[in-house]
Amino acid sequence: IRKVTQDSLHKHIATIPQDVCLFNRSLEDNIRYGKTNASKKEIIAASKKASAHEFICKLVDGYGTKVGDRGVILSGGERQRIAIARAILKNAPILIFDEATSALDTENEKYIQRSLAQLMKGKTVIAVAHRLSTLLEMDRILVFDKGKIIEEGTHEELLQKAGKYAKLFKMQAGSFMKSD
Repeated sequence: IRKVTQDSLHKHIATIPQDVCLFNRSLEDNIRYGKTNASKKEIIAASKKASAHEFICKLVDGYGTKVGDRGVILSGGERQRIAIARAILKNAPILIFDEATSALDTENEKYIQRSLAQLMKGKTVIAVAHRLSTLLEMDRILVFDKGKIIEEGTHEELLQKAGKYAKLFKMQAGSFMKSD
């Protein structure tokens, strides 16, 4: 642990925050921030996995489009997809998701969940989520209430416990079924 520096730590962690930080640069530059020496081919591949390539190609300047301060020209879901593309490109061993799919519609969330499942294989993932569908593939889920852990287990184990997690999941699944 003595050998860990801020720089070495940064190289090993990728984050997908709820409030994405984008720079007033091109989309290509914003995605490349995850891996500064990435090729255009790698950027496009990461964008496709993050379900961002299609909307990027519809923009007048495509990957060259400047996004404005904090990505103002993009919707919340588009900004999150850029952050996901950035994390896919970085391919770090530790991933931190802070409501990583909260700004996505249900259809895009399904596509991105598949990509995130691939991205998470063999990695340490810390995920904060109210949208419980984000947590289905996790090895261990901790349920907090008022700052205390009240349940823990896999998705299936928590459903069998029929506690707070199961109740919340059933409520969310019910609203998902009604919106289809």
